[in-house]
Amino acid sequence: MKIGLPKEIKDNEYRVGLTPAGVRAFTDAGHNVFVEKSAGEGSGFANELYEKAGATMLDTADDVWGEGDMIVKVKEPVAPEYARMRESQLLFTYLHLAPEPELTKQLMQRKVSGVAYETITDERGTLPLLTPMSEVAGRMSVQVGATYLEKMNGGRGILLGGVPGVTAGRVVIIGGGVVGTEAAKMAIGLGAHVTIIDRNLDRLRQLDDIFLSKVQTLASSRYAIEEAISHADLIIGAVLVVGAAAPKLVTREMLKMIPNGAVLVDVAVDQGGCFETTHATTHSNPTYYEEGVLHYCVANMPGAVPRTSTFALTNATLPYALDLANKGLERAIKEDKGLLGGVNTFGGKLTYEAVATSQNLQYTPLDSLIDGIAAKASN
Repeated sequence: MKIGLPKEIKDNEYRVGLTPAGVRAFTDAGHNVFVEKSAGEGSGFANELYEKAGATMLDTADDVWGEGDMIVKVKEPVAPEYARMRESQLLFTYLHLAPEPELTKQLMQRKVSGVAYETITDERGTLPLLTPMSEVAGRMSVQVGATYLEKMNGGRGILLGGVPGVTAGRVVIIGGGVVGTEAAKMAIGLGAHVTIIDRNLDRLRQLDDIFLSKVQTLASSRYAIEEAISHADLIIGAVLVVGAAAPKLVTREMLKMIPNGAVLVDVAVDQGGCFETTHATTHSNPTYYEEGVLHYCVANMPGAVPRTSTFALTNATLPYALDLANKGLERAIKEDKGLLGGVNTFGGKLTYEAVATSQNLQYTPLDSLIDGIAAKASN
């Protein structure tokens, strides 16, 4: 199979879909890899490293997309990339389609097989390709929040850890999954008072055991959220409904209860955000105020630490990418039901139910499409 590795073009996105070691794994397996020149420079990978791994370097993104049977990326395609996609091309990347109706439309019209990292599951039902970037974003959320709490950056002028004789800052984390857990680790490490809110009581029990009662855990309700955020210096949105738009758990009216200059970091922004006032921002223009609260809603947070992120992402995605290349999409998803769950679009149809529900579009089970292709082939 021909593998295309284009340069990411989102604002200040320095990650790349594969490390040179990942490229070597493909070429060792007999595949051809085409890499856009300078694609890896933001992550510290010079062109020469890809060439040594057996890749063919191409001058333009058009060339790479034109050659690739499978395109391996980090972020979802943006408008300049739509025309490069073609029928039956396999796109393997984060898609986050629920809040992106135009991208969904483009993938369907162009009959692209869109396999999304964030909806692939493993035998335990967890999200192995979302986890590494959730770990990065969770840890970054506290780092970023602490920075913007500084007065010259627009915040309240709070040191999260406090000092002897002065109370520490208060961090409220809404969501106790991977992002929330990693955020709590960082906040506790800084000495902050930490509250985690989640609707799953068993998960709250686990978090209480993990952190040895160094966090306060609250069962999620409107009342609990209102009470917690009314005293918060930093609020982190860490809510995930797999493949679907995030629920709006903090309304504009609730923001009025939060102290002026508090910081809100919405890690759920890729799925539309879990705050009513969320809209996606960029690394070039990362913040804005609503009701006196500073919002940081950058949709590609891990892009700020690309070297760490690219290594972590390739570690997770490479086995699946190789499986797709070695077996082809249809055989690979038949042998791995978790990988089947990653297919969001196929043959011009929307094949992930949560996205269809979010956008009020028709959902088509992937099995029916694959069985139809097999039946035609046998005839």
